[in-house]
Amino acid sequence: MTDKKIYIVSDAHLGIDNKFSSEFRENLLIKWLDEIKSDAEEIIFVGDIFDFWFEYKYLVPKGFFKFFTKVRELSDSGIRISFFKGNHDMWTFGYLKQVMNAEIIDNYKIFERNGKMFFIAHGDGLGPYDVKYNFLKMIFRSPFFQFLFRLVHPSISFRIATAWSSNSRKYHKFPKVVDYEKEWLVKYARTVLEKQHIDFFIFGHRHIPFQYKLSENSIFTNIGDWLFNFSYVVIDNNNVELKTFAFDE
Repeated sequence: MTDKKIYIVSDAHLGIDNKFSSEFRENLLIKWLDEIKSDAEEIIFVGDIFDFWFEYKYLVPKGFFKFFTKVRELSDSGIRISFFKGNHDMWTFGYLKQVMNAEIIDNYKIFERNGKMFFIAHGDGLGPYDVKYNFLKMIFRSPFFQFLFRLVHPSISFRIATAWSSNSRKYHKFPKVVDYEKEWLVKYARTVLEKQHIDFFIFGHRHIPFQYKLSENSIFTNIGDWLFNFSYVVIDNNNVELKTFAFDE
């Protein structure tokens, strides 16, 4: 057993303004990081921390200086930093690893802690359920597509990507009431359980903070987001708790 905790957050979508501005959410994220640093063993960013990210050889999206500075400060203090690629920030080719001193994770990670098995992923494109997106993901992850995109001038490519992201968000509505058995990631978790035991599944992507008991010995958690809900997960020994960061609007 350890007194140190693992903190997990996802889907901050920094770089876009919504109900709360990107700057406000970034500052709030930094405040949260300052509050958890005293007992954090590891901080895991489970994808879509940025609404759009694409690295050229000598160029990256502007901004996020305060966030990067804080994360690097925590990493230098001995806190392990992990960063999962999401569907909005999968195009990192070394810069995020360098600037945050983070482990970059492409898909999912399974690990054991205190005798319990954990499965963590952003959640996009897992299983056969979202055929359209799975096809798009195959294109977006293609080195050839990335090469072609890199040939476009950044002032044009960034504008295209930002417009795409904004348009996608308009048509992607998240339900207020969750039908757990129809949730794609719940279905995917059940297929994993058929092959191996997992005590705790933890996903981002869906922006809906909820926990659901898959079986007597397996719990599904969706982290929610740092866009509307300001929710996060804490792994404390053998407990996985879903929490909300309180603040004054």
